[in-house]
Amino acid sequence: MSEILVYYNGDYVPKSEATTSVYDHGFLYGDGVFEGIRAYNGRVFKLKEHVDRLFDSAKAIAMEIPISREEMSQAILETLRKNDLSDAYIRPIVSRGVGDLGLDPRKCKTPNIFIITQEWGAMYGDLYEVGLKAVMVATRRNAPDALSPNIKSLNYLNNILAKIEANAKGGDEAIFLDSNGYICEGSGDNIFIIKNGKVYTPPTISNLKGITRATAIELLVERGYELFEENVGLFDLFTADEVFVTGTAAEAAPITKVDGRLIGDGKPGPITGEMVKAFEDITGTTGTPIYE
Repeated sequence: MSEILVYYNGDYVPKSEATTSVYDHGFLYGDGVFEGIRAYNGRVFKLKEHVDRLFDSAKAIAMEIPISREEMSQAILETLRKNDLSDAYIRPIVSRGVGDLGLDPRKCKTPNIFIITQEWGAMYGDLYEVGLKAVMVATRRNAPDALSPNIKSLNYLNNILAKIEANAKGGDEAIFLDSNGYICEGSGDNIFIIKNGKVYTPPTISNLKGITRATAIELLVERGYELFEENVGLFDLFTADEVFVTGTAAEAAPITKVDGRLIGDGKPGPITGEMVKAFEDITGTTGTPIYE
């Protein structure tokens, strides 16, 4: 099998050659942004929304991406074609670029752009059928007035610390609280809570404006469910009838246990199942064509 080709500043190079300097601020300080995107059945799901969010993240850290949004979109599609992929996970990355050991980003003259595409199945493997075991973690989500969780930056240490803690506690996923003690999100996904047929999800001031989250909201509202974006607490989580998480890598996955407490009857619930099926349908039939 030939080596995966990676887009690197306008060229398509083997992944072993897609390298940058140790003086790149993305490597030194996590100074850069990225996106996670999926392609299904020869179509890239929500490509425009993901590219827009990438550029929004860059703007939030005062970094100008040296190609246009349309050029980025076309580069993503071409990287998929170069690797002959129809179902794939896509990771565009923009680092601040090569500078010096100081913090000043003005020393970095040109950002570096990478686009990685590869096959990657469901992140949680067989757990979609039985549900995830989630655990609360002591690590708090970054406060929005410190480092906004809506910037998908290369500094993902906050998320990694939560995942380390979840691993140590035997959980499949971590659940963050924000600095006020409200439920925030998972280490890599947004969270939804269902109680008495109503759906609740935390507002995105303290968690990522997830594109899969927005899709799930649309699908639930279309099916007549009342949905509320509001703060929820531990009591709401522990006493929920159903809980599920959404994300590009995670897609849509039920949570059936939190800190040893069963959610509902301990099995994926009917509203979660309906939403997951609807999500599978929409990802399988919509999106930007790769091959035309």
